[in-house]
Amino acid sequence: MEVSLNPESMETEPQRSPMGIETSERIFEEEQQYLAPGIQSIGLHSRLVIERGKGVFLTDVNGKTFLDFFSGVTVGSLGHCHPRYTAAMKEQLDRVTFGSFCTPHRLAFLKRLAGLAPGNLKRTQLYSGGAEAVEAALRLARAYTGKFETIGFWGGFHGKTGGVLGLVGDKFKHRHGPQGPGVFLSPYANCTRCPFQVKHPECAFLCVEFLRKKIRHETTGSIAAIIVEPVQGTSGNVVPPPGYLRALQSVAREHEALLIADEMITGFGRTGKLFGVEHDGIVPDIMTLGKGMGGGFPVSALMSTDEIVSARPFSLPSASSSSYGGNPLASAAARVALDTILEESLVENSRRMGDWILERIRTWKPRFPFLGRLQGRGLMIGLDLVRDVSSGEPWSSEACVELFRRGLRDGIILMISNAAIRINPALVLSQDEAALGLEKMEKLLEEAKRDNLFLR
Repeated sequence: MEVSLNPESMETEPQRSPMGIETSERIFEEEQQYLAPGIQSIGLHSRLVIERGKGVFLTDVNGKTFLDFFSGVTVGSLGHCHPRYTAAMKEQLDRVTFGSFCTPHRLAFLKRLAGLAPGNLKRTQLYSGGAEAVEAALRLARAYTGKFETIGFWGGFHGKTGGVLGLVGDKFKHRHGPQGPGVFLSPYANCTRCPFQVKHPECAFLCVEFLRKKIRHETTGSIAAIIVEPVQGTSGNVVPPPGYLRALQSVAREHEALLIADEMITGFGRTGKLFGVEHDGIVPDIMTLGKGMGGGFPVSALMSTDEIVSARPFSLPSASSSSYGGNPLASAAARVALDTILEESLVENSRRMGDWILERIRTWKPRFPFLGRLQGRGLMIGLDLVRDVSSGEPWSSEACVELFRRGLRDGIILMISNAAIRINPALVLSQDEAALGLEKMEKLLEEAKRDNLFLR
């Protein structure tokens, strides 16, 4: 399928840089002499040196333009350099850039957010990164309940700092030494890779019943919180069955624990609703927010009720705050991002474009024997890469990296991790841009089939 993009959709497309491939390589290699190892794999494998971006496109210093289906691990809700966003940030730069004092932007953002959040979640505390907000949420749960144990899930990811590393539900935390006490992990409702080898709905949420037994036999019964992602992002955009979050909330209530919904990825329209919990119709006790909330600016948050946030010591002066949280730039970014998401109907666009993409990818599956689970909500879509559909054996890491690099060659940035393609473009994605991305993906999959890439 050939797709002609409307030039107006890209507005002022970045101009070709005079720097050549050698210069790009030199910049990347020189940076490696100063940058500590451990950068994101997508940066390491791509070796891209970016000059500028516009909408859902990025251009490197060599002048090559890429369709960005990655959006900075979903932080770019408005795409690159949205004119409304950049104007607000430029204006704020000329006013005031740091400090913990109240600003008009912060008040406007907090007030509008309080009117949109589920139930009585009206109180917000602002931070600078996702793990920081999650750690604060755990402190709040302990302060309110007087308990200390936390339940997380296999496949879960809530950050890399010491206070949340134990909640990482895979081998990422291996060789990081002892983790904090009182952290327990249980299987998530990943029905494609169910460890119990049962089928939903016949299983009647066996994973939830297993969680009840785990709490009974492994914990001290001092559960402060159950923390869960409404859709698991790092595991490949895994969507649980309807009713799963309600079932987890019931377990939390049984133990007088709080349910924390980690909406770092799923929030602010990513799933086709403003918040991921809305798909199950629940009101969590605490929500953690970030990524798309700031349109790419480092800002995160937790939200809860008047009663819960009043718990001590969390509510004591300076006890729950952050030096950077809610600073004037962060507040301006959060305000303009939320206003733009709502006023440009980007939640609805996420749902519409996500449904459109899913419908078309489904038609590919009979032609490609290595495509496994296909799930998605809004513009949070996961497509498993398997060597064999019947066994579900995942692609090798080497094959995934090769597919990713072939995508770069063809001008598309795909997030391929844990043998899954995660489709997470900006919420401003148009149908023409979606069609262009699918055209490039389909070509990649045809090549993978021809070259038996999935068997490597």
